[in-house]
Amino acid sequence: MSEVLALHIHHLKAACSSCSVLELCLPIGLTGTEVERLDTLIVQRLKVKKGVALYRTGDPLRSLYAVRTGSFKTSMVSVDGREQVTGFHIPGEMLGLDAISADEHVCNAFALEDSEVCPIHFAQLEKLAQNLPSLQHNLNKLLSREIVRDHSMLMLMGNMNSDERMAAFLLNLSLRFSTRGYSSRSFVLKMRREEIGSYLGLRLETICRGIAHLRDQGLVSIAGRNVTILDMEGLKQLVAGCHRAPM
Repeated sequence: MSEVLALHIHHLKAACSSCSVLELCLPIGLTGTEVERLDTLIVQRLKVKKGVALYRTGDPLRSLYAVRTGSFKTSMVSVDGREQVTGFHIPGEMLGLDAISADEHVCNAFALEDSEVCPIHFAQLEKLAQNLPSLQHNLNKLLSREIVRDHSMLMLMGNMNSDERMAAFLLNLSLRFSTRGYSSRSFVLKMRREEIGSYLGLRLETICRGIAHLRDQGLVSIAGRNVTILDMEGLKQLVAGCHRAPM
């Protein structure tokens, strides 16, 4: 209950049309009138403090959540009680899609920093999408993107060694930050190394060795959580090496 109470409601009308991540979120490609109709579903924003759960496994599906500021991790708990990180989400990305199939969330979503989301009531969203083909198309694209992300993760786990996984992870963040108008070469990791290891299927010590190897090759500079990519092409070539035909 304390975590629920810690979700501070930001009593400010959320307007998609004036949002800085409009072109990355659910309204992408909608006309001005269509965006205004979507606006009516977002009556308030939610501020979520660092470390607080936006939702937990088993919670009923009420809303999808568009990340406006900050970042989140999604995770599940394994049978032996360990946390398995399933994703990291930054502004312009949608949380809560995991609950659509069974009407309840199958993972947890925790804020990695003080963050803000726009809740979109799902039942109302479905009803609106029936009248707006462009909105339904965007919902379908979001679901497809989740499938593609799962497939990419399987490839990451199956075909890449630890250094290649770390390189691919940094390149993925670089691209996502660049798309949002931030630097593709310098950014801050909001997640802990243990969380990166859980996501990549690697032990903490392996993550630390991987970072050291990338640093020794002159590909990146990582000080604490501050990342600077020194050789973007070198990182890409390292990841591309996992696609070489087996001997």
